Amino acid sequence: MSHLTEEQLNTLYVQLLEEKVALEKHFASNDQFGLASSFSDSIGELSMYDNHPGDIGSEVFERAKDISLNEHAEMHLQQVNEALARMESGQYGICIFSHQPIPYERLQAIPTTLYSIEHVPDPDLSFRRPVEEQILYPPFGRTSFDEKNNETEFDGEDAWQIVESWGTSNTPAFAESNQVEDYNDMYVESDELVGYVESFESFVATDLYGEHVTIVRSKAYNEYMHSDEGDPFLEPDRAIDLDEE
Repeated sequence: MSHLTEEQLNTLYVQLLEEKVALEKHFASNDQFGLASSFSDSIGELSMYDNHPGDIGSEVFERAKDISLNEHAEMHLQQVNEALARMESGQYGICIFSHQPIPYERLQAIPTTLYSIEHVPDPDLSFRRPVEEQILYPPFGRTSFDEKNNETEFDGEDAWQIVESWGTSNTPAFAESNQVEDYNDMYVESDELVGYVESFESFVATDLYGEHVTIVRSKAYNEYMHSDEGDPFLEPDRAIDLDEE
């Protein structure tokens, strides 16, 4: 049996119905806070790709505000409908956490509440996440195999490393590591060895039969020699240069 009198229930029922009608009228009168039309249509642009975000900063802010207001109104309408459904089932006014009666005074202030004041969840916690996160998590989406022990093939992260190694608009201040001092080290896991285990394997070459060893003087080779890992006398041309000196 409800702890609320019939008169109290009727008062709250009328209050909920008024909120429901006002919200539905609001949605119908302003086209979902202006979201019924596309962003490009709302600002009179044929395409958004040729505009820098800074050029339409005010419009982007207003669009984000409209989305937030629309989401808030949708959530409020959902809460109103849920409260009306609980009223019909006889569960209205009972805290869903403690199963104790919610005081009438609190229901007057917030007729859609499902909790007593002691058990209200964090109001800032949102469980409505952008739909893009379904693809973007884990990083690089469904093509990232770093977390799988039985997967070693070329994946989405590897593809991004190659693209990013050619340069981005980011500066070292945005680098993943706080030790980055060179733009060439900006991309993700830039120190990772790709296609070989030891660095010398990337510049020591042979013919098809494993003979005629040669040195490819690549960036990896220069870094290898610069770190005093190699012996310059193992290279005939370098040895001749040193003898002539």
